[in-house]
Amino acid sequence: MHRYFIKTPWWLKKIFPNYIWNFSQKEAAVYLTFDDGPHPEITTWVMDELKKYNAHATFFCIGKNVERHRSIYERIVEEGHGVGNHTYNHLNAWKASAQQYERDIQEAAAFITSSLFRPPYGRIRSSNVEGIRKTLGDEARIIMWDVLSADFDNSFTPEQCLQHVLKNSVPGSIIVFHDSEKAYKNLRYALPLVLENFEKRGYTFEKIKQKMNREVYK
Repeated sequence: MHRYFIKTPWWLKKIFPNYIWNFSQKEAAVYLTFDDGPHPEITTWVMDELKKYNAHATFFCIGKNVERHRSIYERIVEEGHGVGNHTYNHLNAWKASAQQYERDIQEAAAFITSSLFRPPYGRIRSSNVEGIRKTLGDEARIIMWDVLSADFDNSFTPEQCLQHVLKNSVPGSIIVFHDSEKAYKNLRYALPLVLENFEKRGYTFEKIKQKMNREVYK
């Protein structure tokens, strides 16, 4: 039994309407996101795959990984992808004080220039929101997701991870992958086929912008 949703249910979005779960649009576009990098080999491979399809994505980076692999982070930005803050130490908000969590975000912000934030594990407390906005500014946006590939979960096969994405994504979906060693087996299989499938269906792959009108959030 997996203690998370592959497809985020509508009622969860209603409970937390100030978090961004997906975008409201008629255009055939999806928003690929990659958590936990940058990784020198895996993130580089991801960007090479994206380039084949003129695809843009958003990378939610861990601060300590950016510090270690600055050139990879710089390539992400140079190639037109979006970036977001994913804390410095991949901190779990349910296990940290609000002050500790805020400090960790601040530490990451020294290396990641972005008003976008994604909480590790998707876990966040209402008491964390003020600290996020204090650190990242009034334009801070907490980005969640609509579809989880579950590539990090080795109890799923690569084919299952692929189907999680293909069966549950719709125009405006925010889709989560991970550019990490733990996820690489599933990611390496699923990502090229996701890109190929959606391109054949006329979709584009967009990054999440730093500033967007409120009405595009759903």
